[in-house]
Amino acid sequence: MPQFLDIRALVRPAIRTKLLTWDRRIHLLHCGPRYMKHDMNGLLSMSDDIWEQSILPSLSDFIEIKALSPLFEPEWDKLGELDATIDLFCEWVERQELDGMTYSVHRIEDRSPVLLITVEGTGPGEVVFYSHLDKQPSKPELWSEGLGPLSAVRRGPWLFGRGSIDDGYGGYLCVAALKLLQNSNTPHPKCSFLIETCEESGSYDLPPYLEALEKDLGEPDMIVVMDSGGPDYEHIWITEALRGLISGTLSVKVSHEGIHSGTSGGSIPSSFRIARALLDRVEDSNSGQILIPEMHVDISDDLRKKAESLAGVVGNSLWEQLPTVDSLKPVSVNTTDMILGMNWQPSLCVIGADGLPPVQVAGNVLRTNTDLKLSFRIPPGVDADVLEPILKETLEKDPPYGAEVTFSPDSSANGFHSPPLEGEVRSAITESSVHFTGKPPLATWIGGTIPFMAMMQSRYPNAKFLCTGASGPGNNAHGPDEKLHIPSAKRLTVVLATTVAAISR
Repeated sequence: MPQFLDIRALVRPAIRTKLLTWDRRIHLLHCGPRYMKHDMNGLLSMSDDIWEQSILPSLSDFIEIKALSPLFEPEWDKLGELDATIDLFCEWVERQELDGMTYSVHRIEDRSPVLLITVEGTGPGEVVFYSHLDKQPSKPELWSEGLGPLSAVRRGPWLFGRGSIDDGYGGYLCVAALKLLQNSNTPHPKCSFLIETCEESGSYDLPPYLEALEKDLGEPDMIVVMDSGGPDYEHIWITEALRGLISGTLSVKVSHEGIHSGTSGGSIPSSFRIARALLDRVEDSNSGQILIPEMHVDISDDLRKKAESLAGVVGNSLWEQLPTVDSLKPVSVNTTDMILGMNWQPSLCVIGADGLPPVQVAGNVLRTNTDLKLSFRIPPGVDADVLEPILKETLEKDPPYGAEVTFSPDSSANGFHSPPLEGEVRSAITESSVHFTGKPPLATWIGGTIPFMAMMQSRYPNAKFLCTGASGPGNNAHGPDEKLHIPSAKRLTVVLATTVAAISR
């Protein structure tokens, strides 16, 4: 059995928050759960207070911690930055004074730490909330003037900084939603908050924790993930499908040292040309179509109809919001095909390279090697574990000119596809969505990957899944000028609170 190091635990007494006046609290105690239906604006006012007075200052401190995911920072344990994000969040959670709360930090062997927060329910049901505190790397020089990945800057409705939208805000929002329920004396289910620090690396450290914490997580009626969003800020979006991921490094070596290009050109094959030929085995360079049959799924008539409906909502904005050069044309000829291509078809991106010197210092030398970091997105329903050996064999078999070729996978995750929400939960999220936006919530698909979703779906096939979030056009997660749309986060806090309360009804 894996061993835990439980380094802190806290039980809060039954102390109500001081955000409300005494008269207001007496009113809420008499109103009970009906308050959730009749005073959405009051809840939004409370949400605004929590965000302005408490969340945004702490989230700004979080942005200032580099906290690279283990895949990008091998010395993460020595640096202590992942632990620092957990410490910061725990300090904030303590100040919320939630009734019946305990929390503990867990570490299994040399894996990245996991935080578990539990709040005893005042009504029936169980909910598990998920978020993560690790981050992607960033190049400060690519950020706009006055902005940077480790500087929290608020401009208009935005909070800029690495991790602001992916996924630093998520844990704050979920805890705040529960705080609204306790402030309004509304019955709520038992709530467990599972917060990891390896998501941006593919969550490869998470499975042992899920196994070891199985009893603590119970039998959730609903699993909530606040790491998604939608194509606009005018709707509440529910993510029903996510693509999976396989990433790895393709290495091609042709010599033991650099050779003058005048001497070697025409005799020794270029490692770059060989790498280019190997990529042609897995991707059509003209169309971008992935050539591995096992990476594809059938696009049903139902999926196409849903894509057409979604295209009718987002229109050309799906393409126009992307920061492309003016002359660039999309791969797909229409929005429907673009939506299907972004969510239900595999794709390849070369996201990094070694062996290539910067242009300014590149001499006339045939380089010894070319290493390319490959990132494949795979549609829901494709098994990443099955694909890894297929990719490895395809890229390594019979290398051109007998070059030394290896493909080393480093992370993989399956996609996710869940049925629509139904019953009281659907009614609650629809009611709050219509109140704030004048429109019902919409289902969407996200081309990105949240490994946790597939892991939990395999463990809890009967649970409801609510994958949503405050991300939308221009948030630029993982990229320069990453930012959180603050009004959407405040609104979503209330929508989540009413939805969680529905579990106990």
